[in-house]
Amino acid sequence: MQIWVDADACPAVVKDILYRVADRMQLQVTLVANQLLRVPPSRFIRSVQVPSGADVADQEIVRLLAPGDLVVTGDIPLASDVLKKGGFALNPRGEFYTNDNIAQMLTMRAFMDELRGSGVDTGGPAAFSQSDRQSFANSLDRHLRKHATPPA
Repeated sequence: MQIWVDADACPAVVKDILYRVADRMQLQVTLVANQLLRVPPSRFIRSVQVPSGADVADQEIVRLLAPGDLVVTGDIPLASDVLKKGGFALNPRGEFYTNDNIAQMLTMRAFMDELRGSGVDTGGPAAFSQSDRQSFANSLDRHLRKHATPPA
């Protein structure tokens, strides 16, 4: 299993959690972004820079991921593509995207886009909190206990 990170909008505290997990569990963590990222020196952590453009990082993640891999993303269409390819998708607030909830999330996203397009101020997401950080860490830990092979 490998962990892929849609890194352009991923909170730094989530990346820090993933860096620690990579070394502790000896899991490959790959951050994909359209900008140069600095990552800690580790044989388990790497970054991939893709060209600028809409959804270029998302397309690269989907192209490279294998069934059973985990993708950390707040991007609902990317999460949908990950699920279709047999991967797992977790948002930075600790919620898993599933085949049971993805259609509703895509519909809500389209509705909110339509509202914004018609000039309605829908606000933005709530600030990332300590509770979000803890929820992410707990969800990641439960997932890894269930799906990751411990280091030799």
